Amino acid sequence: MDLSEFSPQKVCFFDSGIGGLNLLYESALRLPKAELYYFADNFKVPYGNLPDKELENAVDEIFSEIAKINPTVAVIACNTVTARCVGRLRSKYDFPIVGIQPAVKEAVRVGGKCLVFATPATAQSASLRKLINEYGNDTTQVVACPHFAQFVEQNIFNLNEEELMGLLPDLKADTVVLGCTHYIFVKEAVQKKYGCPVFTGVEGTVRRILNVLGVEYQPQIVPFIPKISFVGGDEEKNKRVFYEVLCR
Repeated sequence: MDLSEFSPQKVCFFDSGIGGLNLLYESALRLPKAELYYFADNFKVPYGNLPDKELENAVDEIFSEIAKINPTVAVIACNTVTARCVGRLRSKYDFPIVGIQPAVKEAVRVGGKCLVFATPATAQSASLRKLINEYGNDTTQVVACPHFAQFVEQNIFNLNEEELMGLLPDLKADTVVLGCTHYIFVKEAVQKKYGCPVFTGVEGTVRRILNVLGVEYQPQIVPFIPKISFVGGDEEKNKRVFYEVLCR
């Protein structure tokens, strides 16, 4: 008997801070039997403001720890790291790596003007330009938000909606894409400000994770959360955000 057949799947999630907890939560509800790990680096948030070399060093340090887990799949729950590092990481490691991307394709299907909010690094990245060239339209506009992710990270337990919305431009939009997982915590406020559908990229990423794991996507989710190990960064904060903010 091959006991490896009964070994639980190990899924490692990685984000600079609390943003990726949104993706972890939606994945956990569909992976009740998996071993889940959340790696974070809260003290360097936001990654979108880091110089290339500093970002690469931070990411390499964390992925060297992820590799020790021998994951079934590693998930980059940070748009900035996906945009700037995913190709290099995939060439370095032999386990599958899934990266989140802004949901431009889904948003553009609605039609009209599409605003893509992102960190400066993601906004300027070649991968986002390629994504918009392939799936965007003539009215897709990328807006860099240099302070938004950091504000959410620092104020997650006491978010001031008025102050938050003051960090976003007064523009008209038919759809909005949240190109940073930190922004998802205030999705409803963004939807209220712009009065249009808001897309996050989380559902598409969950589908890709499940596909790699050979698990069928189910819109109906299980009513419990599997055990999760929080590794690195502000572990107590990440755990508290997950269970008190997302699991409430």
